[in-house]
Amino acid sequence: MDKRTFLALLLTALVIVVTPLVFQRQRTPAPTTTSDTAARAVQGATSGARPVAGATTNPNATQKAPPVVEAPSPASQPRTVAETTTVRDETARYVMSSAGAEPLAVTLDDTAYKSLRPGERNRGLTIAAPRGPLLRYRLVIGADTIALDTVAFTKQQTGNTVTFVSSGARPIRIAYELAPRGYLVHVRGTVGGATAGQLLVTLPNGLRSAEADTLDDVRHLAFGYKPLHDDVQSVSFDKLDSTAYRVEPGPFHWVALRNKYFLVAAISPTSATDFTALGMRGAPRVGKLAPVAEATVIAPVQNGAFAFDFYAGPQDWGQLRAIGNDLENVHPYAGWLHGVVQPFSTIVMRILLWMKATLRVNYGWVLIIFGVLVRLLLWPLNQSAMRSSIKMQRLQPELAELQKRYKTDPEKQRDAMIKLYQEHGMSPLSPMMGCLPMLLPMPVLFALYFVFTNTIEFRGISFLWLPDLALKDPFYITPVFMGLSMLVLSWIGMRGVPPNPQSKMMAYMMPAMMTVMFLGFPSGLNLYYAVQNVAAMPQQLLLSKERQKSSSSTPRAATPSTGKRGVG
Repeated sequence: MDKRTFLALLLTALVIVVTPLVFQRQRTPAPTTTSDTAARAVQGATSGARPVAGATTNPNATQKAPPVVEAPSPASQPRTVAETTTVRDETARYVMSSAGAEPLAVTLDDTAYKSLRPGERNRGLTIAAPRGPLLRYRLVIGADTIALDTVAFTKQQTGNTVTFVSSGARPIRIAYELAPRGYLVHVRGTVGGATAGQLLVTLPNGLRSAEADTLDDVRHLAFGYKPLHDDVQSVSFDKLDSTAYRVEPGPFHWVALRNKYFLVAAISPTSATDFTALGMRGAPRVGKLAPVAEATVIAPVQNGAFAFDFYAGPQDWGQLRAIGNDLENVHPYAGWLHGVVQPFSTIVMRILLWMKATLRVNYGWVLIIFGVLVRLLLWPLNQSAMRSSIKMQRLQPELAELQKRYKTDPEKQRDAMIKLYQEHGMSPLSPMMGCLPMLLPMPVLFALYFVFTNTIEFRGISFLWLPDLALKDPFYITPVFMGLSMLVLSWIGMRGVPPNPQSKMMAYMMPAMMTVMFLGFPSGLNLYYAVQNVAAMPQQLLLSKERQKSSSSTPRAATPSTGKRGVG
């Protein structure tokens, strides 16, 4: 194994090891404070919200399957008598309550999204908070704050529109209209006798997990929001303090709560209705996890009316992109390197989606074809790099002689080496440029790590013996095969290379190390990397033969005492 191949393998290993360690947390902007009226309204509304009770766990309990972690039950408060209403379209079924005119839960009718939760696998997937509604409202009109869950509403339903109306001195009307675009609901309301005010919209304090690994799902819980003049921001539940409020001044295009694959979002339909402030607060931990947090956002009431859109559904890239305002980036990749990694992830995701739609095959076959295509596209560059490596191998004796001859005169040594490179059509940068083709697949591998660990398109997709391309191989076949294919590739690469005990040892150690690293990685990522190794073998065989021929004809450097060939 030559130095360039070793360097490429070493950097690849570093990327794979460092990626999950460094970027497992999303970037968190520094808390800000503001003294305006909107921020104080958020704090006041949140402090008046239903408190979150603590929860304890039994340290002696043991479980074979991953434990199911849910939010603690909120303390009960008096509510008006509720009547539930169900309305549906072709994609989802919405359950709403007349108590507070609140959406309670959304069940996805799309067969692509089923629950993977232990004991509920393949049942319909419901987006719901562990306790309480998906949205809760409070009205601030002048000095009055009205909790709408204490107001009695009557229901009116016409087609895909449900309207809740209250009577009294200040009548309130809230209408939910299911949009033609899936999972999106238009929320429009009026407040009688009010020209201006604020609607405080409280997001759910968590999401009930529908994943096989509920612990991992809880670790992904976060609030996201899109400021008017900034990138999408994300705040993990475990970054929020339970004893202090975090207030972010607006305006915001949208505010969302997400877990690994699904989200609940309040979206401003126009710039005039942008949210004006956001308040967030944590809650007591459950062990080391933070399954509960609270967020309240302010929607303006203008001329007695308010408006926003409500999304409860999958983090489907195409679906969220169609809504706009960067909602597709609600789950930003790679933390502080998001701006570098996200473009690669987007390109890779678009290519894979296009291949899936065009070829109409399983995503497993899409990955295999994609891996082969990437290797074929890099074939000319790899060919050039390997032949440059062969030239360098032939030049090594002469370079070593030059270094020995001019070891006391660095300037003459440099001039002599440049002249030698020029005679062979090379430059001093040739050794470094030879590594470039080997490192080019790394951004794709880097992007695929985030695509497989965060993208819903691969959730629950089975292939051959693999039950889920987004999860690790339960039989460890793909990581073992990946390691074996890497070992064979290294063995082929060592043929014709001058003996080097250190390189030989690393050639056998690296596949073993990579196999151990990949054991817990998504099986789809293992599949892609194994295909890359297999697809590289024919080229490696051809170049190995060239290297062996070159080795047999490589001239030995002359020494000064022989009076034979010298360079200088």
